[in-house]
Amino acid sequence: MTNRLPKQLCGAPFSPNKLAKIKREIGISGSLSRAEIARRVCEVLNWKDALGRPKAMSSRVALLRLHRAGHIDLPAPRNGNGNNKPLMRQRQFPVEYPISVPVEELAGLFLERVEERGQSALWNGMIDRHHYLGYQRLVGAQLRYLIRHDGGLLGAMGWGASAWTVKSRDQWIGWDPGVRERNLGKVLNNTRFLVLPWVRIKNLASKVLAMSARQVVQDYARDYGQRLVLLETFVETGRFRGTCYRAANWVYVGRTRGRGKCDRYNQWSLPVKDIYVYPLRPDFRQALGVH
Repeated sequence: MTNRLPKQLCGAPFSPNKLAKIKREIGISGSLSRAEIARRVCEVLNWKDALGRPKAMSSRVALLRLHRAGHIDLPAPRNGNGNNKPLMRQRQFPVEYPISVPVEELAGLFLERVEERGQSALWNGMIDRHHYLGYQRLVGAQLRYLIRHDGGLLGAMGWGASAWTVKSRDQWIGWDPGVRERNLGKVLNNTRFLVLPWVRIKNLASKVLAMSARQVVQDYARDYGQRLVLLETFVETGRFRGTCYRAANWVYVGRTRGRGKCDRYNQWSLPVKDIYVYPLRPDFRQALGVH
């Protein structure tokens, strides 16, 4: 059975006309691989980032989503994770030892950008093992960091694409659907935040949040050619109180309705979450297209 057509893919509105263009590219692709088809679709549908580069990985994820929903038929995968190989996740970590010092005495606190294979394996495995949500591949524009100090590893943090539509957030910003669609790329979602369970340092989380707010602006502009305007996150109410976000001056704007960010048909029931945002400039509403 074919599922309903998504209203948005690859950060842009989606339609039957665009689906027809994708089917045409698949039909004339001959022996091309899924990756090559994705690159051609990027060109046809103008799926490009702010620097004009094709959104190759996001396109591959979007095509796989359409394939699994029965909208298109992709050729069999040739390599990569499509051949049932497990995702690389490092499971051996540094020795676990209690760390409990005043945060101001913590030497050399910094965020290490995940860019190399070994760093990625460490981040994946640590999140998979110690974060309550476990590991899930981040889609689209993303930034990942290891939280370190001179004595070793303290945790991990991940940023990814913002939620497509969130009633409380959208009402607080004051944008309509059209303005939101045009400016959503200026919002980044803190999807994962982990302080390792043996690290007991008061105010560490809020300090890391403040550091990351400065660093993601620079890294995102460099990698994606877009100046961020707003950060967001979702805190599960049954597990956490959002104390570190409040301490880092994030703003509470409401709660979710217990649906996923991609669930437009009320099919999934998810935990209710508090919504926090962090404006990166005083005129953030104007920068998000609200006038």
